[in-house]
Amino acid sequence: MNYRIGLIGGSGLYHIEGFTKQKWVKVNTPFGAPSDDFLTGELTGREVVFLPRHGRGHRVMPSELNHRANIYGMKKLGVAWIISVSAVGSLQAKYKPCDIVLPDQFVDRTKRSFEHTYFGNGIVGHIAFAEPICNELRQLVFTAAKAERARVHNGGAYVNMEGPAFSTRAESITNHKLGYDVIGMTNLGEAKCSREAEIAYSTMAMITDYDAWKTDEEHVTVDMVVANLRKNAEQAKAIIKRVLPRIPKQPGWPCHEALKNAIMTERAAWPKSTIKALGPIIEKYI
Repeated sequence: MNYRIGLIGGSGLYHIEGFTKQKWVKVNTPFGAPSDDFLTGELTGREVVFLPRHGRGHRVMPSELNHRANIYGMKKLGVAWIISVSAVGSLQAKYKPCDIVLPDQFVDRTKRSFEHTYFGNGIVGHIAFAEPICNELRQLVFTAAKAERARVHNGGAYVNMEGPAFSTRAESITNHKLGYDVIGMTNLGEAKCSREAEIAYSTMAMITDYDAWKTDEEHVTVDMVVANLRKNAEQAKAIIKRVLPRIPKQPGWPCHEALKNAIMTERAAWPKSTIKALGPIIEKYI
């Protein structure tokens, strides 16, 4: 089987030189509609699948993202690794706008955690999530970023807030004082669903602003986020092109066996309807 590499990010991310054989593919899922169709193709000799996180034209709010459908679609298309690119605010002075942080931890401040799992409806599972990012993939991204001379920081805690409004100053100061590193609205659900789908996941968190805690800086605005994302876009594309050939051809990392000891429900008790719905998520354990 030819396993693919998934890319999730802004709509402009697929305008990468050398991204050939492009084809938009519609994927139906038991969990509803993904953010958009998936763009398949080839880049640096690897088969890739791109999903515009917020839909083409940025039509889907962070709190409206259907992470289960997005990751299910990736799994159905044969994706075994996902590199995510997203905008974040810095919670510490050492992370400057246009820096890149590769988080290795998450803090969940969402209200929708029940939508960040495939389990339920008769099948109970508890994945190990102490290390929520695939370490092997993160290290490959870090090496590629250093080779591109990016201002990159390896590791950090990503606070996933609900949105769509940005933080109040009090919230931002609290997160800063707690020592967290960056804040965003999207990546936790992707990471949880990817782990349950046994997909290796890592994120490139692109610093666009200082959120609201740093009173000697202008607080975050959409214009600020967009301007700094555009500055970072070419570097992000270069990092992706550099890392893709270094990803193994076959999945063999711990993340690719995340469900091995996670499902508690006895196999004989699995409802047929739930087995059908989960499809490629659990097929190797049937």
